[in-house]
Amino acid sequence: MRIPVVLSAPHVHLTASVIEELFSDKYRLHVKSPASQPSQFAAEEVVTLIGPRGRLSNIRVIGPPRSHNQVELSGFAAATLGIDAPARASGDLSGTPGIVIEGPRARATLSGGVIRALRHIHMSPTDAARLNIKDEDRVNVVSRALTAEPLFQDVIVRVAPGFQLELHVDAEDGAAAGLRAGDYVFLADTDPRVP
Repeated sequence: MRIPVVLSAPHVHLTASVIEELFSDKYRLHVKSPASQPSQFAAEEVVTLIGPRGRLSNIRVIGPPRSHNQVELSGFAAATLGIDAPARASGDLSGTPGIVIEGPRARATLSGGVIRALRHIHMSPTDAARLNIKDEDRVNVVSRALTAEPLFQDVIVRVAPGFQLELHVDAEDGAAAGLRAGDYVFLADTDPRVP
């Protein structure tokens, strides 16, 4: 089964209250383009991230608003900001560092929520059943079917209704592996549950 590749640039998921703090009261995000996963979108709105050693501008807000704030960085972006961002699955924010986010109205200081997102594959329950995989399994990914050498190892699988089959990897890791948006990868021809 071919798995489309999505390369992720640094971005933020924000709560409604932080969106209001950064932009204006009762503010609603504006859709720039739909994201590949259902009900998500890249917003027109961008923010500036401010860390101990630097700042990054034009960081895209991903909508809709979330129940928690999450800032997803690449290794290079984290180093530029001077933040030791741990590699975590989305939503695993316990003990993560904070950051200052600047919008057109004000700055918001987050006490946590900054991560480097682990490589992960989104898939629907139907795809998971066909592949004999369950949510949070770990798999190896290869660049071509029947290739023995893994491109990425220990990739977490996220299964949920409505998910589209995709490998999400940050743009730096993708470039280092020779991947471009629109490429395809395959699961390694082994037991998908990596010890």
